Amino acid sequence: MTAQATVGEVVPPIVLEIEAADRGHRRRFRTLFLLTWLVVLGLVGGFLLATVGVNVGFLQEWLPFIIGGVWVTLFISVVSIFFAVILAVLGALGRLSANPFFNGLASLYVSVVRGTPLIVQILFIFLALPSAGIVIDPLPTGIIALAFNYGAYLTEVFRAGIQAVPGGQVEAARALGLPEREVMRRVILPQAIRIVIPAVGNDFIAMTKDSALVYVVGVQELLWRAQTAGRPTGQAFQTIIVAALMYWGLTMILSLFQARLEKRMSAGDRNR
Repeated sequence: MTAQATVGEVVPPIVLEIEAADRGHRRRFRTLFLLTWLVVLGLVGGFLLATVGVNVGFLQEWLPFIIGGVWVTLFISVVSIFFAVILAVLGALGRLSANPFFNGLASLYVSVVRGTPLIVQILFIFLALPSAGIVIDPLPTGIIALAFNYGAYLTEVFRAGIQAVPGGQVEAARALGLPEREVMRRVILPQAIRIVIPAVGNDFIAMTKDSALVYVVGVQELLWRAQTAGRPTGQAFQTIIVAALMYWGLTMILSLFQARLEKRMSAGDRNR
């Protein structure tokens, strides 16, 4: 904690010494932290270069093609998380409903999705549904499967967020004569969304990585392009490493944005 002295107030020397020591400790920690990353990555990179080698000409030719899949990956993830949130809100309301039909339907949805692998759900939509006359293109298949899967997991997140809203505020809104629909829309959901945003951010980052699974149905996202470039030429090791680095970079960037969002929201909560 930084000492803030008002006009005419003298900060005790011991406080200044503690603050200086704390700053030095943080600098040493950041330096050693960064050094650890550099050493480990350097060793791993050196090992790979020594054992596998890098075909610079090949990477120069195919790297733009592989990087182009990043935008497809982000598009799939953004659209999927949008529909997943809608499904999650409906599922959470169903799970909290006193109506046995809605509650049972929402509970069945969560149970089925959480009880089956995502890859099975993708293949079911793409390969099994055509037997029933329902044919869906690869890109919509990936979006539907990801949204359907993550909507079930986020259902429990939203349910917990809704239940975390203080009951006194709900009772006060009802005492003012607001109908139940308005209480949910104006009082409960706005607060629940603020509560669940960190969890939604975590799931969005996880979805960005899980979107690689849609390559099995031919969606030309990052992993599909990496395999297409590397497998016929015998350079799959290099292209998969490139894809892994791209996913890692996306994860770090999205995590940074999420951390800033959470920091801004927590600052807003402290100022209220």
